[in-house]
Amino acid sequence: MNRVLAQHGFDAYPLSAYRNFVGDGAEVLVRRALRPGQATEAEIPAYIQEFKKAYAGCWDACTRPYPGIPELLDMLAGRGIPAAVLSNKPHEFTVRCVEAFLHRWRFGGVLGEQAGRPRKPDPAGALEAARLLHVEPEEVCYLGDTNTDMLTARAAGMLPVGVLWGFRPAAELLESGARHLIKRPQDLIEILEYAS
Repeated sequence: MNRVLAQHGFDAYPLSAYRNFVGDGAEVLVRRALRPGQATEAEIPAYIQEFKKAYAGCWDACTRPYPGIPELLDMLAGRGIPAAVLSNKPHEFTVRCVEAFLHRWRFGGVLGEQAGRPRKPDPAGALEAARLLHVEPEEVCYLGDTNTDMLTARAAGMLPVGVLWGFRPAAELLESGARHLIKRPQDLIEILEYAS
């Protein structure tokens, strides 16, 4: 997004600012990054396309699983616990990320933002993931690092688990309905064992 802003002669943001810009899809990211008066409503779609084009050229530059995620996925697979991925990232890039960085594990569903499926916090994607996993929503432990994730889990009738290695602080996750907070990926196993 900073590249797009620079192309228009606008000031860039520090990386830390994007912690509050991301999480609700490309359109919302662009709207949050544009300062008042920098674009009209009619110009927003063009900025979104510019962002997507810029992102397509560098989507994997600094992307990698958080520490402990491969081990957690190994533990889930070893216990026969199905998993799915739900993101507000455009669907194409969600699939590419999973294929590039999480290809060792099988997911019952990989869902990103696409036409016909509302973005989180609408529960439609989470409920679709539950159907793909062949489980009831109340059987799903929904991990996320933003208020949007916690609201999605609650709206879908799932167990909201806030992760503290992501983008947002514990207070935001709790205020949005997190029932549990975990500091390390492997902490999820204790919650799953308690819930079963």
